[in-house]
Amino acid sequence: MAYRSDDEYDYLFKVVLIGDSGVGKTNLLSRFARNEFSLESKSTVGVEFATRTVHVDDKLVKAQIWDTAGQERYRAITSAYYRGSAGALVVYDVSRRDTFENVEKWMQELRNHTDSNIIVVLVGNKADLRHIRAVSVEEAAALAKRQNAFFVETSALESTNVDAAFAEVLTQVYRVASRKVLDVGENPATLSKGHTIDLNSAEEKPPSVEKSGCCSS
Repeated sequence: MAYRSDDEYDYLFKVVLIGDSGVGKTNLLSRFARNEFSLESKSTVGVEFATRTVHVDDKLVKAQIWDTAGQERYRAITSAYYRGSAGALVVYDVSRRDTFENVEKWMQELRNHTDSNIIVVLVGNKADLRHIRAVSVEEAAALAKRQNAFFVETSALESTNVDAAFAEVLTQVYRVASRKVLDVGENPATLSKGHTIDLNSAEEKPPSVEKSGCCSS
């Protein structure tokens, strides 16, 4: 997926990163947006976001990715944080079972604050920590299926499947948006530059999804 000028895009989608503190959300964001990784990254305080524009089919899609801290004390900001989200990456650390066990809580919070059209990808990060793995690919894939979500394992450190995780959520969001545009009688090919679709008003739900793949390093 090639980098593009930040001011050139056909669609703009907001994607949120959620999950426990320390699972690597900020490094996933920085790896995707700037191809950077920091071993010294600290817990995010409040909210930060970054953007990157990518090709999806024949369109330029600008992703505005929001990252916030996973600690309980920041839960008060969730309403504003989730507002307008078209997609979400729910992240856990494959070497910390407690972060996986909290995934269902994060999924429920996501459902409580967003529309049913939101696209969800379950991300098992830190797949490079093979020697201390605490969550199997099969178990995580089964949870994703129960939650009607896609699933992928990533390593922000090794830059493994990071683009794939974001590509999955953006591609699926784009497909929902395209159906929405067609439903209201517009031609996606003639949309003005930067056209933004409000998925929250879509009447059609996306089809049930199976896991997109179980990618391990």
